[in-house]
Amino acid sequence: MKRRDFIKTGTAAGLGAGLTHLNFPVFGKNAPSNKIVLGVMGVNSRGNWLAQTAAKIPGAEIGYICDVEDGAIAKGMKAVAGAQERKPTVIRDIRKLLEQKDFDALIVATPDHWHAPAAIMATAAGKHVYVEKPCAHNPHEGELLVAAAAKYDRHVQMGNQRRSWPNLQQAVKEVREEGIIGEVYYARGWYVNDRKPIGIGKKIAVPATLDWDLWQGPAPRKDYLDNIVHYNWHWRWHWGTSETCNNATHELDCMRWFLGVEFPTKVTSAGGRYAYPPDDWETPDTQTLNFEFEGGKAIAWEGRSCHPFNLEGSGRGFTIFGTKGALYNTGGDSYKIVDISNKVIKEVKQMDKDQQRSVTNTVSPAGEFLDAIHIQNFLDSIRGNAKLNSEINIGYRSTLLCLLGNIAQRTGRVLHTDPKNGHILGDAAAMKFWGRDYEKGWAPKV
Repeated sequence: MKRRDFIKTGTAAGLGAGLTHLNFPVFGKNAPSNKIVLGVMGVNSRGNWLAQTAAKIPGAEIGYICDVEDGAIAKGMKAVAGAQERKPTVIRDIRKLLEQKDFDALIVATPDHWHAPAAIMATAAGKHVYVEKPCAHNPHEGELLVAAAAKYDRHVQMGNQRRSWPNLQQAVKEVREEGIIGEVYYARGWYVNDRKPIGIGKKIAVPATLDWDLWQGPAPRKDYLDNIVHYNWHWRWHWGTSETCNNATHELDCMRWFLGVEFPTKVTSAGGRYAYPPDDWETPDTQTLNFEFEGGKAIAWEGRSCHPFNLEGSGRGFTIFGTKGALYNTGGDSYKIVDISNKVIKEVKQMDKDQQRSVTNTVSPAGEFLDAIHIQNFLDSIRGNAKLNSEINIGYRSTLLCLLGNIAQRTGRVLHTDPKNGHILGDAAAMKFWGRDYEKGWAPKV
């Protein structure tokens, strides 16, 4: 089936309409002449996935890998080797990498405390940036990153990839432009997992395979403990940003998108470290967030990091409520719409292998395919052939909801915020969390 025929017939209702304005990646090794060379910073987990996904897109090539741990570097090199012929150059120090003139853009997939500082440094060096969520460790960094993108005129896209998914794009059009569920006023999202205790970390010698000083980078120095690297830093405020920025970013971004809201007027949080006996986990493992906006709209999110009981039949997702019905999403590029009597009036499923082959002439894992759409949008924008689906001003506003939720949680009180910029009003103690301290010489500047 040719692509034009597929768009006309669309075996999943509404799918074709979501494809007409997208350039889908065709995975393969034969890159066109307008090649974009990428560097990838942080390749142990998410960056590893992004590197191999980007390497399979024609016109993209991984020229550099930047990491501070030997095992991560080996994983990254292996992943890229299966996707492209060129062997990337390894440069461990991001400052030295950014001195290189022969690459165009940087993918940042490090621990959260590095996201904004690295992205700001990259824009100043003339690089475009794809930065993983959250785009910042604190609100001040996010504002600096937005300013840096504008000052240096660089394309900066956050990894909230749902903004590029065709069915969700179509759903937003149906909700906001066509009014399929009436006037929308409330959204509810959720995320659950079954994470285990992380224990009490022991102070030990830094492994010879790790540059602990560079891993910490902009964060003030702390002793190395045996339960921080590679993942449990997420649950320490010094480096991480809680499950809110780790996962709620996606659903909060979608809910903000569907409701058409920007900055909140009121933020509340309830929760804590409830699931296990005391350990080094500082952020909440159980949390509910509530946001109110001008125009009579509100968003709620529930997170349970350590209890996998599903809501609405899935471990993550969101619901949009309107005066005539509701829209349900269960985490992927699919949705269901019901009327006010809960009768299903439309259901759109995620693209299956046959549909994917019709559009791209190949089949890839679903997650890889959906991430590739967002990366493709980033590459096309650099070439001047598209507009970013999530330029950094959009990404920052969604990240800010998570960060404000964290501040409400840490202060234990209601935050009243300016609907023009999200700044906290009349609460000097809460505003202390707007920024952070940095290691000497590492504070990001624009």
